[in-house]
Amino acid sequence: MNPDSSPVAPTLRVVHSITELNVLDAGCIAVSGSHGGLSAARYAVAARPLLSVFNDAGIGKDDAGIAGLALLQLHQLAACTVSHTSARIGDAQSTLEDGVIQHVNAAARALGAVPGEPCSDFVQRLRSVRAPT
Repeated sequence: MNPDSSPVAPTLRVVHSITELNVLDAGCIAVSGSHGGLSAARYAVAARPLLSVFNDAGIGKDDAGIAGLALLQLHQLAACTVSHTSARIGDAQSTLEDGVIQHVNAAARALGAVPGEPCSDFVQRLRSVRAPT
């Protein structure tokens, strides 16, 4: 908290690849251009953001493009994906500005993520009401 006791919004990190995060980003909102698969999720687990946003990359065989959401849930970390038809894969700015949330894990749902909502609206709402933990 600030000295004046007002909540501080979580830092927003807009990164083309989730691999750009590190332990100093713990508690941030990470909006990435990365797919939501297991390999990408492992980087988010290590960094521990408040929320990780990925691209569903067309979901793929055996739900590979969203498999990371379950892994992040196991670590009690919020994660969601935007639809590949709404945002360019690999382009974090497109994820933020154009992305429409398609899949959410339970931790993201608890933060208020709703499938069908623009990513930018959810991020803005989350930053306005959530102090970092």
